[in-house]
Amino acid sequence: MRRTNKVGDVMRVIAGEFKGRPLKAVPGKKTRPTTDKVKEALFHRIGPYFDGGDALDLFAGSGGLGIEALSRGMDHVVFVDQQGQAIKTIQDNVKTFSLSDRCDIFRQDAFRAIKAAHKQGRQFDMIFLDPPYGQVSFDKLLAALRDYNVLRDDALIICEHPPEETLQEDIQGYEYVRTNTYSQTIAVTTYRYKNQEEDYV
Repeated sequence: MRRTNKVGDVMRVIAGEFKGRPLKAVPGKKTRPTTDKVKEALFHRIGPYFDGGDALDLFAGSGGLGIEALSRGMDHVVFVDQQGQAIKTIQDNVKTFSLSDRCDIFRQDAFRAIKAAHKQGRQFDMIFLDPPYGQVSFDKLLAALRDYNVLRDDALIICEHPPEETLQEDIQGYEYVRTNTYSQTIAVTTYRYKNQEEDYV
């Protein structure tokens, strides 16, 4: 399930402002980077380019998905990860691309980060969810995003998971969009948030 990243491993930005430029990967076994092939296919389906907006990259790893979104036109990204090496890698990548004024980086548990975003009045147009396989409930993540009112209407939520894991299609507040399987180890399910003007909190 997991790929070991060696020090010096790089990925690429696929398209947009930073097309073709390398990204540092997180060394070690604690992250599972989204491959360039999957990233290219994913953004082709959800974009491929954006006219501004704010994104939240939870379980951000190297920050590759969030940086790709910035390269393709997003205004601002919040990166969140619990791992110290991941945070250091995101900081290095952000510095390389001179993106410090277009992002925030937090070393934090995903659920605490969602609550903090709520307290700060932050809302997002796009959420990337790529948790360690089998360790975090997508149902609980989606509920927290909805309940803490951090989603703008029509926000896209992109969930990366193993193909054998089937995510629910009927979730309160969300419209199921599609599930795509990209390899024997990677599938992506996409939802769109539909504000039902209910106060869940």
